[in-house]
Amino acid sequence: MDAADHAAPGYNNGNRAFIQSFMARGTLTLREAKPILAAIFSVESDSLVEPADVTQEDLESYISAAADAVSPLDYDIRTTQHQVTKERVWAFVNSISDPLTQMATIRTTEETFYIKRFLDAMFITYNTRRREVMAINSMQALEAKIRKAGKETAAEEGTQSQAPDKGVTAEQAETLLKSLAEEGWISRSRENYYTLTPRALLELKSWLFATYNDDEIEEPVDPNEPDGPKREKWQPIKQCKACREIITIGQRCADLACTVRLHDICEAGFWASRKGVKKCPECSTAWDGKHYVGQKAVTTTEEYLKGKRRSGVSKKRPAEPSDSEEEEVEAETSTMGSRRTRTRRASSSSDSEEDE
Repeated sequence: MDAADHAAPGYNNGNRAFIQSFMARGTLTLREAKPILAAIFSVESDSLVEPADVTQEDLESYISAAADAVSPLDYDIRTTQHQVTKERVWAFVNSISDPLTQMATIRTTEETFYIKRFLDAMFITYNTRRREVMAINSMQALEAKIRKAGKETAAEEGTQSQAPDKGVTAEQAETLLKSLAEEGWISRSRENYYTLTPRALLELKSWLFATYNDDEIEEPVDPNEPDGPKREKWQPIKQCKACREIITIGQRCADLACTVRLHDICEAGFWASRKGVKKCPECSTAWDGKHYVGQKAVTTTEEYLKGKRRSGVSKKRPAEPSDSEEEEVEAETSTMGSRRTRTRRASSSSDSEEDE
């Protein structure tokens, strides 16, 4: 059974060729789709059609037909805007099975466990109320505590599966990260920070909310008065106030207790709709645009800039976090033990010595 079995009348070989190309890529933008559709149109019309002649309406028509054809097969086509370029992105996603389960079909057990710890580090360990990084740098991605499971975690996994997590080497981790980037799941910035791509955010959206956010959405304004006034609770996975999509790159309210976030690409339109008054819509704090979500939450800090000046290799690798930053991360993440992921982030000294 294939998509053609569920296609509407008029569905032809051109539609089939489009779906095959789309599935092979995983994502499409108008820029990428133009030469594909131009080739299809050229064959169908028996005359040359230039990519420049392909319109967004043409692409949306083919995407609509493709979505109808693959829907009965538990696939979906979703769309979002790139958080930096604002380019519209369409992604071919599985609408039913767990993303990590899908990944396990093409990855080894150790690689799958590494990817989970990689995501835990991105959204729990290095993503705190004070510093919403939503990314990890290349050095952190190769740390032993991410490459290898802690002894307690490994023991638990060994009792639940016939294939316990033995971890990956630094070389294996680098190879896997390169593969994930080539497949369009993660991207690496010039400052060597890994973030999830639009494809990953579209595919993992439901899973990210279910895995890292609490069911309770409110918390007491005063922790000493649990029955007092409530406010929206800080959660690791956040949405842009303007577009309601997941935000991993953008701006935040200066009030650490406030949960309002804005994509950089949404900011201008949002303030224009509010007549240019740049105050947080929830707490009325002045919005200065200097409090960040994403790698800039680190790369604009004085500690990082001092590290750049000392190292002289800032373009090659990011500065090491200071001791105070590491203590801050440990203190803040320790309050998240109630989350359903119950991620263990502390690695034993013996693991580190063995790795060395």
